[in-house]
Amino acid sequence: MIEDLFSVAGKVCLVTGGASGIGRMIAQGYVEAGATVYIASRKADVCREVAAELSELGTCHGLGADLSSEQGCLDLAAEIAGREDRVHVLVNNAGATWGAPLEEYPDSAWDKLYQVNVKSPFTLTRALLPQIEAAAAPGDPGRVINIGSVDGLHAPVMETYAYAATKAGVLNLTRALAKHLARRNITVNAVAPGPFESRMMAATLEAFGPAIAAGCPMGRIGTPEDMAGVAIYLASRAGAWVTGDVIVVDGGMTTTM
Repeated sequence: MIEDLFSVAGKVCLVTGGASGIGRMIAQGYVEAGATVYIASRKADVCREVAAELSELGTCHGLGADLSSEQGCLDLAAEIAGREDRVHVLVNNAGATWGAPLEEYPDSAWDKLYQVNVKSPFTLTRALLPQIEAAAAPGDPGRVINIGSVDGLHAPVMETYAYAATKAGVLNLTRALAKHLARRNITVNAVAPGPFESRMMAATLEAFGPAIAAGCPMGRIGTPEDMAGVAIYLASRAGAWVTGDVIVVDGGMTTTM
């Protein structure tokens, strides 16, 4: 019974930004758990290479997709719709960051990050609604999982103004979508990760990794298993009655802020 409760076997999952970092952690967790996984990334060649590696563990397909424009989101949705009638799980993970001193922070950063971090999850979810709704079944709704950040819950230490603001936007967008899609048997939840090893966090961890781990109540940074676990929970029967929620995965760091 427990295996069935947390099973995602046979589900079709799309993970944007799935070629690296948190996206790859989630994608690999789904692949190993028996799902058919599509990963999308701006760098199509890298995405295909990662998909080939993950295919050694299960079923994974890599698609090139530039989500920095509405058309890029619509093109990805059309590609998925041409391959699959149903999408059980959409993970909106693709994101971007930008750090600069306040006096030097450019308006262009806001435009780029708002498009990638907020508008693309909305556009892609909207475009794939027919496939997500088709996958929904009694007791097993369609799932949308948005990847936010703990920086959307508190003032970040680094000067990443647009990043923090857009990640806060992702969390409230999650609640709004959850309210309106519940009647269509689709759940929408967000994950707010703390520090994990990823390309986005690489420079910060290289400079401050030991201090960040020491400042975490659990004394470490996140692992791939930590992220895969929460993603599988939200995609499985175990998480079927959870919607509009934000799950913080940070080892307790936000309790100290």
